Amino acid sequence: MPKYPTEASSAAISTALDSLRAEVLRRNPGEPEFHQALNEVLDSLAPLLAARPELLDAGLLERIVEPERQIMFRVPWQDDAGVTRVNRGFRVEFNSALGPYKGGLRFHPSVNLGVVKFLGFEQIFKNALTGLSIGGGKGGSDFDPRGRSDAEVMRFCQSFMTELYRHIGEHTDVPAGDIGVGGREIGYLFGQYRRITNRWEAGVLTGKGLGWGGSNVRAEATGYGNVLFAAEMLAKRGEDFEGQQVVVSGSGNVAIYSIEKAQALGAHVLTASDSAGYVVDEKGIDVELLKEIKEVERARISEYAVRRGGSARYVSGGQVWDVPADVALPSATQNELGADSAATLVRGGVKAVSEGANMPCTPQAVEILRENGVAFGPGKAANAGGVATSALEMRQNAARDSWDFAEVEDRLRTIMRGIHDTAYETSEKYGAPGDYVLGANIAGFERVAEAMTAQGLI
Repeated sequence: MPKYPTEASSAAISTALDSLRAEVLRRNPGEPEFHQALNEVLDSLAPLLAARPELLDAGLLERIVEPERQIMFRVPWQDDAGVTRVNRGFRVEFNSALGPYKGGLRFHPSVNLGVVKFLGFEQIFKNALTGLSIGGGKGGSDFDPRGRSDAEVMRFCQSFMTELYRHIGEHTDVPAGDIGVGGREIGYLFGQYRRITNRWEAGVLTGKGLGWGGSNVRAEATGYGNVLFAAEMLAKRGEDFEGQQVVVSGSGNVAIYSIEKAQALGAHVLTASDSAGYVVDEKGIDVELLKEIKEVERARISEYAVRRGGSARYVSGGQVWDVPADVALPSATQNELGADSAATLVRGGVKAVSEGANMPCTPQAVEILRENGVAFGPGKAANAGGVATSALEMRQNAARDSWDFAEVEDRLRTIMRGIHDTAYETSEKYGAPGDYVLGANIAGFERVAEAMTAQGLI
């Protein structure tokens, strides 16, 4: 007999969720990012569980919060001086109910098991929202590619793949890039995979070069997709990007292409940043100059103000959120936008905030934005364009085909509109119209839960 044969009471739901939280914290101590991601999802599920009490009985919650597989390994490599260095490598294969594990590799000193689990957990629901057949996973290393020569990065990537290769494959787990992992790193990783396996398995990695199995729009996809999602939120309010003042954090791949797409839609983008400070350009960010400085020269953002001239100024430290704007696109890293910054944005008249990075807003910031009627696009919905285009790359690889830029961008636009509409319609269905956090979490969870149930994965 099910415990809740008709309708689960709010008290029963609360008890079940609190019990699950306590168990996750007990089994995963010292992983605050994972706990934060978990709580955001669980906090959204009460309306769904009230309507579908059978989900409490099936053990789906307990299973979905536990990775199917967690892999941690040593990565020894030699620097240019011949000194042996040792880093840690990670791959968390979280959930494969919808398809092969799919998610990026992050090379950054902040990477640890808890960070990778937070990213992998988010990836489950992000991938589900795309409507494509991809499960959730994530990986990386505490290796820092900044300041390393190409030869050092190559030796590290080769050592990393020497362990990782046995755990991945186009029908098993398909990594991509993330922070610190771009086309250079994907090339080295793919070359080592081919060397070890003696297979040209193009679908094993995404983010490849266009000349050897990559996809058009892959580099632009996360930033473009975030702006397209924000445009759909604005459209719900009868507005568009034309003439809007926009602030963007970061100056990496996501930020650059968020700026490019927002400008293409008529926005006036004022800012870009890195870990040392930010620039404000009253004439609007010169995206070609920004690409040259950050993608080609790998220089600091302060160089932009030097080269741009009188319209731009550099602010050491501080945050771009101090600049009044209509739309904010946090596109750097997790928890970069806190409560004080959210309050500053609200005072500055912000209408919409869309997360280009993974979980860049703290829970307190999200609460302030939502309480003040700001349209808020959570990362698992707003930045899903990157993984969606990775899945399109897998589709092209499987067919030994290649689509032109316009076709891939059109498919991305359709996917992002679908994600927006799914999240919005789900929020309406469960009594919170316009709450994209609740809508995205419930819609993503439902799709995964239904697949797990159908496959007997309970």
